[in-house]
Amino acid sequence: MTIDTYRTLSADEAVDLLTSPTVDLEVGILRGVPILVVEDADRLPVVTTNALTGLPVVSVGIAPPGRAPGFDVLVDDVDAAGEVVKGVTANPMAAVTCCQLLRQAPNLSTEAGLLTESTAYGTLQSGPEFARWMATRDLRARTAEDRPPVRVETCPNEVVLTLDRPRQRNAWSAAMRNALVESIRPLATDGDDRPIRLKGSGSAFCSGGDLAEFGTVDNPATGHLIRSSINAAPWLDRLADRLTVVVQGPTVGAGVELAAFARRVEAVDGATFRLPEVSMGLVPGAGGTLSVPRRIGRQRTAWLCLTGKPIDVLTALSWGLADELVG
Repeated sequence: MTIDTYRTLSADEAVDLLTSPTVDLEVGILRGVPILVVEDADRLPVVTTNALTGLPVVSVGIAPPGRAPGFDVLVDDVDAAGEVVKGVTANPMAAVTCCQLLRQAPNLSTEAGLLTESTAYGTLQSGPEFARWMATRDLRARTAEDRPPVRVETCPNEVVLTLDRPRQRNAWSAAMRNALVESIRPLATDGDDRPIRLKGSGSAFCSGGDLAEFGTVDNPATGHLIRSSINAAPWLDRLADRLTVVVQGPTVGAGVELAAFARRVEAVDGATFRLPEVSMGLVPGAGGTLSVPRRIGRQRTAWLCLTGKPIDVLTALSWGLADELVG
């Protein structure tokens, strides 16, 4: 597949294109045009932008915030659009798939959304973009750890769960996932209404998926079944009203995704938030295509995913990704 470039259109040109019965023959990832950038995007009628929903393309609107809801991403100017274009052209399959997931997120239950996300994630694991990223990795096996990856402190009025791999910045491993699910499951019993606090030890709440484990499952189908059977996201969602997550330092990938399920996210000064999965040829795989847009909307979520750029704690607060600055 050859990616030639992206199309930049005026509002009038976009209307002509998107109302054409052959629009799907002119743009889209398999047509070599995975991105549409539209100037004055807020001038497009809603009936026109509705056509974007079904196209395998990332739509970038240049318009004031909130003024063009039909687009995958909104930016202020051409330079900001260029940052999105850079991310999409590097991994167009993952980028388009990510936006397709985010378009559907508001219409899906947590269970259906997680299933859809996992299926897309597994599909991309078989693709050339993830293979290219894997080829750049110098994978090394982790040494055995001498303590549980999740620490549980129970008291009459609160349960505190601590991700406890500080040397790895609490990288999200299979063992940590399993331990967190095992710790959370009993808290979902009827009659237990104790507040739950989830935090991380050391300098970071969670630095994302443990890179040492990427590609270690035999095949993507097995990986999908593991995610469908042992996943912290549905438990965090189920207990969200009782859950407060405290984040510090670089909060990356799964760290952002899981925290976003909580009713309340407290951020320590200096915390940052980043979703790098598209740059790896993947999409968020720990529930982030559901949890993050529920907090900040799909357009800001898409910006995080497509650019891979971090946001600081003040931006996270203003967007709604965090609720309070602490410490």
